[in-house]
Formats: sequence, structure tokens, C-alpha cells
Amino acid sequence: MKVFLIAIAAVAFAAVTILAQTQTRPAATPANIAVIDSSAFSDEKNGIARVMAAMQQIEAKFTPLRAELRVMRERLNTMKADLQKKRAIQDAATTAKQVEDANRLEIEIKRKAEDAQTSYQRESMAAIDPLQQDIGNALTAYAQSKGISLLIDANRVPIIYAASSLDITKDFIADYNRTHPATVAPAPARPTTSPAARPTTSPARPTRP
Repeated sequence: MKVFLIAIAAVAFAAVTILAQTQTRPAATPANIAVIDSSAFSDEKNGIARVMAAMQQIEAKFTPLRAELRVMRERLNTMKADLQKKRAIQDAATTAKQVEDANRLEIEIKRKAEDAQTSYQRESMAAIDPLQQDIGNALTAYAQSKGISLLIDANRVPIIYAASSLDITKDFIADYNRTHPATVAPAPARPTTSPAARPTTSPARPTRP
């Protein structure tokens, strides 16, 4: 019981001390903090129009190649299924020839898919990198115009709790879409802010096909 009473006394003393400090020390002015979720920039319905337009152009360019790979994989599956059915009733030479053809097609599919993946990533980066820089510059200007002194990207920094009033994601996207129409390509100009002040944004980088 004595231990419990001592703990209560310690808490009471600490509370009195804190109260005295708050009465004698002026309260610090809280920083104007805001939160943004850059993963929403690539949302198909409510994201940044320029990001979606760039991604759609890339998808359209690689659609024929993706369809070609799908047909090749279907043909390979058919060849393997046919081989399994006929292996027991046909001569060894025919089976060996079918295995060789299937292996050759499988290697061709793998190489074509790897080449397509490399090309897809390269073109995606070429299209999105200027957008990322442009959005970062616009986000800096937006924050400065709103008097925001600290902007946190929830897509990059774990946040336990933030009031909804701090979230500027929708407002920034609407502002950017209004001032940066999707029909106009982003200018690859250098950022006007220092690297320390420039925010890092994250339009989605596709990994297909």
C-alpha cells in the first residue's frame, strides 16, 4: 500500500510541476503540418490526370506484345498437354522432337518476356520521371501558398494517427489537375527549390508486363 501511495504522490508532484511550467512559460506555436498520400496520384478514378494519361499510353503501346506473349504461352501449354497424352503411344524420336520444340518455344517466351519487361520499365521511367519532378515542384509551391511548414507523405512515412483535416491529398490533386491539364506535357525544367526543401512524390511505376 505504501508503494502505491508513493506512486500517487509522485504523479501528483509531477502534475503540479507541469502545471507550474505551463503557467510561467509561453506556449510554443505549433507548426503548420499537413499530410499527403502520394500513392493516390495514380488512382484510376481520382488521381492525377497526367499520371494516368502517361500510364495509359504505355499500356496501349505494350498491349500487342502482351497479347503475343499470351498466345505463345497458350501454344506452349497445348504442346505440353499433347506431349503428355501421346508420350506413351508414339515412338521415342517423335517424343524427343516434341520436347525439343516445346523447350525452344519456352526459351523464346522467356527471352521475349524479359526484353519486354526491360523495355517497359525503361519507357515507364522516361515518362514518369519528368512527371515526378513536375509534381514535386507543384507540391512545393502548393505547400508554400498554404503556409505549410512541414508536409509528410503517408506513402513513405508510417503515421499512427493524423486528423483528417491535415490531409491535403484530394485538394492538391484537384489543384494540380486544374492548373496542369493532361493535354499539356510537363516541362522538364529544373526545380527552383533546394534539394532539402523539395518533396519526394511517388507516382506509381508500372512493373508489367
